Amino acid sequence: MKLKFYQSDGLSSEVKDYAIPEFEGTKGVPALKQYLVAYQANNRQGTASTKSRAEVSGTGRKPFRQKGTGSARQGSRRTSQWRGGGVVFGPRPRDFSKSMNRKMRRLAFSRAIFDRASSGEIDVVERFEPAEAKTREFKVFLEKVAPRGSVLVVDDTFSDNTLLAARNITRVAVTDADSLNAFELSLYDRILMSEKGIEKVLSRATTGAVSS
Repeated sequence: MKLKFYQSDGLSSEVKDYAIPEFEGTKGVPALKQYLVAYQANNRQGTASTKSRAEVSGTGRKPFRQKGTGSARQGSRRTSQWRGGGVVFGPRPRDFSKSMNRKMRRLAFSRAIFDRASSGEIDVVERFEPAEAKTREFKVFLEKVAPRGSVLVVDDTFSDNTLLAARNITRVAVTDADSLNAFELSLYDRILMSEKGIEKVLSRATTGAVSS
């Protein structure tokens, strides 16, 4: 598949062919959806908790006599209609995690790459190498390559200058090729990969391990 290739200064570009895994029809789409659901479920803490009427503190004495008060009869101050009473069917600590086998994760990862590449949302940069750790320099580069929207920058390994230059730009996130996952591929408007970065990503999509 052909992707736009930029020089490291972002000034000149050409089109290069990369071995992006290709899919027909909806193959891999259910796996990608399952991965996105599982990824977000696995990030849930599941620590929300409430107390039932048996767990809240308070007396078990009847609040007032049964008849003659003009109010509805009450048996306890720990019931849910009283302030400070127990919660009915409230949340309890639970495990939301979902598992996927490696083959399914790799299929989801490959499909995410294919979808973004076929939509023209993945570009390749020769390398990310700002001369100084200056945010201004990186912003100038982005204005040439990806002037709008959120941007994910992917490289094999990042230099200190690149990390320092990119960290203060709100719409930019950086991740290395080893930890890139299908959720990140689906999250950002544009994806910029270095030459070494896309080589490792494509290797992971076909034979290598896929991050959870």
